Amino acid sequence: MSYCLYCHESYSEAWSWEALIGLKQSPLLCQDCEGRLVRINGEICRICGRDFSVFPEQYRQGDSCFDCIRWEENEDWNGILQQNRSLYVYNDYMKEIIAKLKYRGDAEIVKAFYPVMSSEFKRISRNTIFVPIPLSEERHYERGFNQSELLAEGLNKSVENLLKRKTHEEKQSKKTREERLSQKENPFEVVDSNKVKEQKVILVDDVYTTGSTLRYAAKVLIEVGAKEVSSITLAR
Repeated sequence: MSYCLYCHESYSEAWSWEALIGLKQSPLLCQDCEGRLVRINGEICRICGRDFSVFPEQYRQGDSCFDCIRWEENEDWNGILQQNRSLYVYNDYMKEIIAKLKYRGDAEIVKAFYPVMSSEFKRISRNTIFVPIPLSEERHYERGFNQSELLAEGLNKSVENLLKRKTHEEKQSKKTREERLSQKENPFEVVDSNKVKEQKVILVDDVYTTGSTLRYAAKVLIEVGAKEVSSITLAR
């Protein structure tokens, strides 16, 4: 008998030889909670990883969504973020999970996604540096943890905290799309540029919304010599 990390109800795991001999990790969410998650599969935007199956056809052009086309047409942002890949659609249920994690302090729920993260991204080269998106010191103190760093730990890769957030800002979730995109000063700085030069970097964050946070972080890394920057998020 196990207990779901989201609803905390007990449930029985499905029996299998793989689980018995340790080839398959035990599920950490009950079947009902697992069933409400929507994995991103099939056709996606080549840059941001948006699932085209839940996205209106008129908002895409070829293999890119209009959001990414607008970013790439801007000479200040062209090529800054190579690509983003996300595991789940940011539906109402995923919003509840993220809120429980970030705003109600349930850090344990992150572990529910470790098996799929380590499996999905296990082929990423060991020569890549994984960098979580940082919180401000005030936000980190308030929350007690950085959810992006906790997610990065689920990749079973070496994680480097090479970014620092310079300013304490209003929560991104409370900003409108226009406010996120109109930000002029880069809120990030690189802690140790020597570790970044000529390296491939993958940023880790909880949610890709407009892409502005990840691109600002990618930009400071490129400016100090990173070879290329991509990102991984739990949801898109």
